[in-house]
Amino acid sequence: MKALLSTAAGGPETLELLEIADPAAGQGQLLIAVKACAINYPDVLIIEDKYQFKPQRPFAPGAEVSGVVEAVGEGVEGWSVGDRVVATTGHGGMAEKVVVDAVKCYKLPEGRDFVEASALLLTYATTIHALLDRGRLKAGETLLVLGAAGGVGLAAVELGKAFGARVVAAVSSEEKAAAARKAGADEVVLYGRAPFDKDQSKALAEAFKAAVGPDGADVIYDPVGGDYAEPALRSIAWEGRYLVVGFPAGIPKLALNLTLLKSCDVCGVFWGAWAARDPKANRARVAQLFDLWEAGKIAPVVSEVFPFARGGDAIAKMGSRGAIGKLVVKISE
Repeated sequence: MKALLSTAAGGPETLELLEIADPAAGQGQLLIAVKACAINYPDVLIIEDKYQFKPQRPFAPGAEVSGVVEAVGEGVEGWSVGDRVVATTGHGGMAEKVVVDAVKCYKLPEGRDFVEASALLLTYATTIHALLDRGRLKAGETLLVLGAAGGVGLAAVELGKAFGARVVAAVSSEEKAAAARKAGADEVVLYGRAPFDKDQSKALAEAFKAAVGPDGADVIYDPVGGDYAEPALRSIAWEGRYLVVGFPAGIPKLALNLTLLKSCDVCGVFWGAWAARDPKANRARVAQLFDLWEAGKIAPVVSEVFPFARGGDAIAKMGSRGAIGKLVVKISE
């Protein structure tokens, strides 16, 4: 089979499309013939050895896939050859075939497109866990979403509206603002490109405060980090919840006096570790996502589909932070 492999640490230009041996399903595993692989920001980091997990090389990036079950490993129940499937892989998805633990696989309903399906799990599962389990979001509360036109950002806008929140989306361009509004955002804040000086940081804090209203944001969803974090934290409500999701703009240093003044929580969100520790709760959240998907309350936004041979270009575009919604690599028809 063919796989797009990282053979040395570096950017997308270091990836090589090579022929390798087919994998085999082991105990508790499924062998999936991959149809589509969605791209996420960890794919940018993992090939540069900057992610918290560092697989042994050579490896293929790609943490979520859709496809068809080609073989069922020993001890696996409820799956058959030919079943349609979506799965999280950690890495390895940018290949014609991948072996995945059955506990990380979910049956894809008939009629659902493989490309759209590949873009569902990581962004929406991260976000539903963040908003409900870590952020305790309630109907009628105000949710501020940073990076609101990216994959997790749009998921947060849609899920926030599905759960009855007022959603304020923060983005960096008018094009991204249009995407956030289309996803249901009630209000949009446009911000510039960091780094910010003291005056710019203060101005952004004031813009956030004006948008969320005098009571502040009950929940702040931050998949961006960097210089955007402190201005957002300054707009939080009394006993608000600040959700730490990612750091493409850099790891921020928060002024902890702000957490005292607002009696607020700063909550880390590590969906993958939580899912591994509590798989039953995670499957219940994923089932909730499938219900929302079926009801039309969420729908992954795939802004561009790349052919397999250009998978590195998809990772490069994700790394530039220019993508709206999700980017997907089509592995096979």
